[in-house]
Amino acid sequence: MILSGGCVGFILDKIRFGILDEKSCLLIIIPVILLVVIYLHGRQIFEYDSDGEALHFRNRNVVPFLNRPLSDEFPKYKLIKFEMVSILFFSRLYVTISSKNNGSTTLKYETSYLTRKEVKDLKASLNKVVNANKEKRH
Repeated sequence: MILSGGCVGFILDKIRFGILDEKSCLLIIIPVILLVVIYLHGRQIFEYDSDGEALHFRNRNVVPFLNRPLSDEFPKYKLIKFEMVSILFFSRLYVTISSKNNGSTTLKYETSYLTRKEVKDLKASLNKVVNANKEKRH
């Protein structure tokens, strides 16, 4: 939306107004830079649901055409372990689940936009499930 507005502003300035001269390129460059930053920072919306017998993870982007949304649902007993990795401004959740084919599969979710309280609650909930699964196995 910002990029299309910048393109329209660029075209109008070149054809009709001519107010910005060489600076009119900024109307396209700045929105492109913003889109690249949003793309590199990862999906903005992370949703987690642990109610019932299944875990449901959803990870999607505010700008729908940048990345495909992720949605995974699996039974709680399949969760083996999880790991939160934070490097500077980027944060990811790696979830390892048991699989019939490979033995285990690792799923990756972008969690950069979660608050500290949300991260703490997510870790507590996942720890609870992992500990319950360990007790059932032994």
